[in-house]
This record gives sequence, C-alpha cells and structure tokens, in this order.
Amino acid sequence: MSALLEIDKLCVWYGPVFALKDATLSVGNGEAVALIGANGAGKSTLFKSIVGFQRPKSGALRFLDRDVMGLRTEQRIRLGLGYSPEGRRVFPGLSVRENLEVAIYAGKAERARRLDRAFTLFPQLAARQEALGWQLSGGQQQMLAIGRALMGQPRLLLLDEPSLGLSPKLADEVLAGIRGVVRDGTSVLLAEQNVGKALACCDRAYVLEVGKIVLAGTAETLRDTEEVKRAFLGG
Repeated sequence: MSALLEIDKLCVWYGPVFALKDATLSVGNGEAVALIGANGAGKSTLFKSIVGFQRPKSGALRFLDRDVMGLRTEQRIRLGLGYSPEGRRVFPGLSVRENLEVAIYAGKAERARRLDRAFTLFPQLAARQEALGWQLSGGQQQMLAIGRALMGQPRLLLLDEPSLGLSPKLADEVLAGIRGVVRDGTSVLLAEQNVGKALACCDRAYVLEVGKIVLAGTAETLRDTEEVKRAFLGG
C-alpha cells in the first residue's frame, strides 16, 4: 500500500519541554488510522505540525511523496490535506447547507455533487439542510464539521477528537461515518481519546504517550495487547 503521509522522527519542543519526540508514522491510500492517547499526549500537536500550524524542531514530513515541511498551511491544503479541528467550530448563524457551501470553490454542478456527497455520508444533515448551526445537536455539529472539511475533496482528512463531549450514542453515529469517508476515497488520520471506538472504526493505530509513540499495529492486534487494555480499555 502506497503511503499518502510519511512522518519520520518528528520533534516539537515548547521551550525546554518536548511535546513530540521522534514521532514516526504513516497513512496509506484507503486507510483509516487512529492516533490514540490521553489528553496532553501530543495528538493535537502532531496534527498542527502536519497541517502547518506548528513548526517542528526536526524530522521529516512528506505528503504525496513531497517534502511539505517548508510549505504554508494553504499550500498543504491545496495539495490535498483536510482538517477538522477539535471543538467543531461550525458557523452558528449559517444553515447546514451554507456551512458546507462556504468551503466549496467550484462551479454549480461540482458544488451540487460535493453537497450530495456530504448528505449521503451523513443523512442527518440532509434532513436538516435549512437548520442553523446553533440548532443542531452536538453530534450533528460534528458531522457538519467533518462534512465541511470534505468539501475541498482532500486525499487525507485529519480528524481531531470528533467524539469529544458527545454521548456514547452520538459518538457512535459520528465515528460510523469514518468508514464511509474512506470508502468514498479519502484516507483518514483520527486523533481520539475514546480508544475502543477508535479501534473499532480504524485499520491501524499508533499509541502516543507523553509525546512518544510507544505502540503501533493493526487495530485488532492493539485491542488485544495488555498495555492497551490496562491503560485505555479498563482491562
């Protein structure tokens, strides 16, 4: 499987304290990969480094076989990166449709096709196209944030804590959409504290602890390791 994203020994320091140390991972075409770890483990720092909001101290970062370390955020987005940050951040005074349309730069036919894609992935949004952002449930707002990130047709979508603050039922509904995103041709890198749900919807996973990747493997393999059971799954 060819790699879309390749990260090698990435280091990020905040003053004298490291936030990431020698982080190494990859995401291939047609994959959903989970980055799991507790709050403060460094997941958001890694995502900000990938998208260009954070400048790493050292290491390599390649996307579509191109060194992107020196590229600005907008250049990385144009290459095919999509980013749905933690906290949803929908426009509360715009309708569902308008929230999606503001992220589309295309002609009428293409705009319609991309909207249809989002509504197919998340039928709840299709049923509430005219509802304002503030009128949606937390789960629907998260679906809208993911749908908006997909409007640029990214090759790789970064999802930062999509289940945060949601009830178990709503979290299941949101994360169920990830497999649909992958089937539709977009790979996913998912940062998630809810380890059980992340492993259920992803192909592979990396475990991040205090800025270091300490375990990596298939979701099925990691689910059965004593370290993951003890630290994250209540085993």
